[in-house]
Amino acid sequence: MTTESSHERFRNLDIWPLSNIMDVMLERQFAAVSAVAQVQEQLQQAVTLAAQRLKTAGRLIYVGAGSSGRLAALDALELAPTFGWPRERLAFYVAGAAFDLLSDEEAEDDTAAGTREAQALNLTSADVLVCVSASGSTPYTLAFHRVAAERGALTIALANNPGSALMREADIPVLLDSGAEVIAGSTRLSAGTAQKIALNLFSTLLMVRLGRIYHNQMIEVEPTNAKLRQRSERIVAAASGCDLTTAQHALAEAGTIKLALCLLQHGTLSEASRQLDLAGGHLRTALEASLVPEVEADRRVPSAED
Repeated sequence: MTTESSHERFRNLDIWPLSNIMDVMLERQFAAVSAVAQVQEQLQQAVTLAAQRLKTAGRLIYVGAGSSGRLAALDALELAPTFGWPRERLAFYVAGAAFDLLSDEEAEDDTAAGTREAQALNLTSADVLVCVSASGSTPYTLAFHRVAAERGALTIALANNPGSALMREADIPVLLDSGAEVIAGSTRLSAGTAQKIALNLFSTLLMVRLGRIYHNQMIEVEPTNAKLRQRSERIVAAASGCDLTTAQHALAEAGTIKLALCLLQHGTLSEASRQLDLAGGHLRTALEASLVPEVEADRRVPSAED
């Protein structure tokens, strides 16, 4: 298992000069970036298939243990405030961490817990499961994955070891071959970096495909504090081309960024809401909708002979 191996190159690391240790650690971080670059096709496939299932229904579920589980949870936790992803359609499971992220490290060996927690979710073919495991064979994660697969959920696996069980069994295996760690077995290092980058790419591209970004603006951001309210105003101004004062008034009337942008486009709140509903909540479609139905070009007044 490459992530657990002790590389001879790093022998006596504890007595190296700090600058040398930092050099090799940074080098391994670049190796993590390179590992992700090699699996862009698999990540794009994962996004495409996940978007198909999550377009109208289904849940996005993350699972992992230890460092991998905490990184998966971190990605999940960002989706609601950043992209407005519905909380009822989002879940994350970290082995042994029912109420906090200071998980019990022994819990990763609990196959029964993985099976039990997956079964309690009542997974269906509409759901998408993202498994993250450096080893690719963590018992808890693997058990969770197997239940999801049996229920027909789409399973995506991020792992750092080739030939592992998750890589063999997942619908979309994404091998992040980041190699041996500078500190043997400390997968929060280069393996963790590769996982974090891959998760960033996957979830962000997924939200783009699901219409939760317009241009490059976060149109579903939740304005829950002063900073985010000001950001929302800037987003409306930038996306519509209006001044900041107009954006503030539109937001105050509409309540959300998407509805504010539709209001500025369509003139009234009722028409803005109607167009957004007709577009299934997809902002670009709603903004491009015509207010006046097109008249057929070949329509003519009937003659007496008709």
